[in-house]
Amino acid sequence: MQPLALNHMCIVSCAGFGQDATLAALVSGHSGLQPCHFETVALPTWTGEIEALDNVRLPADYTAFDCRNNRLAETALGQDGFAEAVAMAVERYGASRIGVFVGTSTSGILQTEQAFRRRDPGTGQLADGFHYEQTHNTGSLAAYLRARLGLSGPAFVVSCACASSAKAFGHAARMIAAGLCDAAVVGGADSLCLTTLYGFHSLNLNAPGPCRPFDVRRDGISIGEAAGFVLLERPRRDGGDRVHLLGVGESNDAHHMSSPHPEGAGALLAMQRALTSAAVTPSDIDYINLHGTATRIGDSAEDLAVFSLFGEATARGSTKGHTGHTLGAAGIVEAIISALAIRHNLLPGSPYTETIDPGFRGRYQLTAERARIGRVLSNSFGFGGSNCSLVLGLAH
Repeated sequence: MQPLALNHMCIVSCAGFGQDATLAALVSGHSGLQPCHFETVALPTWTGEIEALDNVRLPADYTAFDCRNNRLAETALGQDGFAEAVAMAVERYGASRIGVFVGTSTSGILQTEQAFRRRDPGTGQLADGFHYEQTHNTGSLAAYLRARLGLSGPAFVVSCACASSAKAFGHAARMIAAGLCDAAVVGGADSLCLTTLYGFHSLNLNAPGPCRPFDVRRDGISIGEAAGFVLLERPRRDGGDRVHLLGVGESNDAHHMSSPHPEGAGALLAMQRALTSAAVTPSDIDYINLHGTATRIGDSAEDLAVFSLFGEATARGSTKGHTGHTLGAAGIVEAIISALAIRHNLLPGSPYTETIDPGFRGRYQLTAERARIGRVLSNSFGFGGSNCSLVLGLAH
């Protein structure tokens, strides 16, 4: 595929607001995970909650969109001059030539959960002021971003679990290649809600403490919330050292609704397709940002797939100990972390991971380390076997 520049980025997670804070967390090993005290949840687990969201207010013209997920998106837009960068892109291309391709899995579910608690006890009628279309509906995120940023190009939301915002990159790349838009806002947002916390608990997937990816004692995920966006464009002459999307690989192994193929067959295919798309070989990759959720089966399957393609030498690691597993936002969070790793020549570490499972083979990063990073492969694998791998790197 033709390389596309990540000309501007913004990110918000429990590890920090903005690129500088996120980078500082990666360098220092800071984790934003804490024992769960979200809303009315009573579960023995840790989460990556962003408490400041309770105080966020959307601009007055967009109150119908008010929900935790869109507050999260709005908070991200305010970081690193991102909204201003999009406004400048509108001047270059026109509003109709900029697309919006984003991912989410929760959208505004919390808003619906709260609305049902407040319904009329006699009639069951939901209270006035609840706007399903602008909040819970998965299309809400793209609709809000499109309106908030003044864009009128093609827009849609990808919702395929934890690969959602990684797959959004593939859709954006194809739309730009087809000439349907000149640039795209790409990313995603996912926020905490009771449905996901209790849902993952019912599957025995919530860790009782902070998640420990690839650790011999790993015992489940820590659910986090996050939002991130990039402005994806064709390379410009003033590109400098900007990170580029070099390749996208997608697959679906359809092995099981909630478990990956035990040998990582779909994950392997996604990685192979990403390398082919980027016209690179495994030896060209300097760091692999693993999906690494800290589940017994997930980490084992990913280790098998990665080893079969890359062997032992390539550095690899999971950063979910910093942010938690942000579900539909995981792809964009990991893509931005990968871009920061490239820009700052950093191999991120893995908070809370202490002893690598002796059955795993590979050079797993426990602590942050400086190293030359030219290209990164970033993995995002979701329920139902939805898999996506991205290759990011500096333009040459």
